[in-house]
Amino acid sequence: MSIELRHSTVAIGDLSLHVVESGPTGGRPYLFLHGWPESWRTWLGVMAAAGDEARTIAVDLPGTGGSTGAVEGGSKRRLAEVVHALVRELGLTGTTLVGHDAGGMAAYAYLRRFTGVDRVAVLNTVIPGVDPWNEVLHNPYIWHFGLHAVPDLPETLVQGRQAAYFDYFYDVLSADPRRITAESRAAHAAAYESPAALTAGFDLYRAFPQDARDNAEAAGDPVDTPLLYVRGDREGGDIEAYARGLRAAGVRNLTTAVIADAGHFAQEEQPAAVWAVLRDFAAAPADQVR
Repeated sequence: MSIELRHSTVAIGDLSLHVVESGPTGGRPYLFLHGWPESWRTWLGVMAAAGDEARTIAVDLPGTGGSTGAVEGGSKRRLAEVVHALVRELGLTGTTLVGHDAGGMAAYAYLRRFTGVDRVAVLNTVIPGVDPWNEVLHNPYIWHFGLHAVPDLPETLVQGRQAAYFDYFYDVLSADPRRITAESRAAHAAAYESPAALTAGFDLYRAFPQDARDNAEAAGDPVDTPLLYVRGDREGGDIEAYARGLRAAGVRNLTTAVIADAGHFAQEEQPAAVWAVLRDFAAAPADQVR
C-alpha cells in the first residue's frame, strides 16, 4: 500500500528530531521508537499497514539519521524525557507509544516516569534490570552487548563497514532475512554513517548499567498504564518469563502477544501482523487490556 509521508524537524532543547508522519492528523496517534541498528524507516511497513486508520509518527532517535544532537551516555531515562517533550510539542493525546529493541527500553522508561500517553507497547527486547535481564546478559549469543559497551572500540571496528556489520544481525536474528529489504538495510546503514551517529547507537548499550539502576529504583512501584509486550515466535526466549519480570516490577495492566513467523525485527518481518496487534491493543477498553 502506498502512503503519503510527511517529514519535519522538531526542536527539543538542543536536539533536532527528524519526524515522519502518515495518516490523518486527527486520527488516533501511534508514536514509534526504533532500536539498533535501525532508523525511523523500520516502521514503514507498519505505517503502510495502518494506512488511514491512524496517525502514525516515527522518529529517528537523537543522533541517528536525520536527528541531530545526542543524549549523552545513551540513557533511556533521558530518552524518555525527550519523547515526553516531543509528545507535548506535537500536542498528542490518546497516544500509544511503541518501542522496539532499545526504543522499547526507552518506552518502558517513559512508562515508569510519565503519564502523557494512554498505552505503551514494547517489542522484542529485554528491559535492563527487569527479569530475565541477568539471564540475557549471561547468554553467549548476546555477545554484542559487551562489545558495544567498550569505549571507542566498536566505532573503530565498524566505521566504513556499517552495512556488512548490520547485515550480520538482520541475517541471524530474523526468521527470513529476505524480509529485511535491501532498501531498508541501506537506509539504516546511512543513518549511522557518521562517527557521531555510530557513537549515539553504541551509547545505547553503554548506558545499560545505568538503565538497570534507574529501573531498579522504580521496581515494585505500581504502574497502571496498559503495557503490551510483544516477541516474534522465532526470536527465542520464554515470553512468560518476560511477563513475570514485568509484573514483578509493578506493571499491573500487562498483555502479551507473539508474532508468528517473525524473529527479532518483527515490525519489518511481519508489519501487517504487528499493526493488527497494536491496533487491537489500542482499541480495547483499558480495563480489558490484559
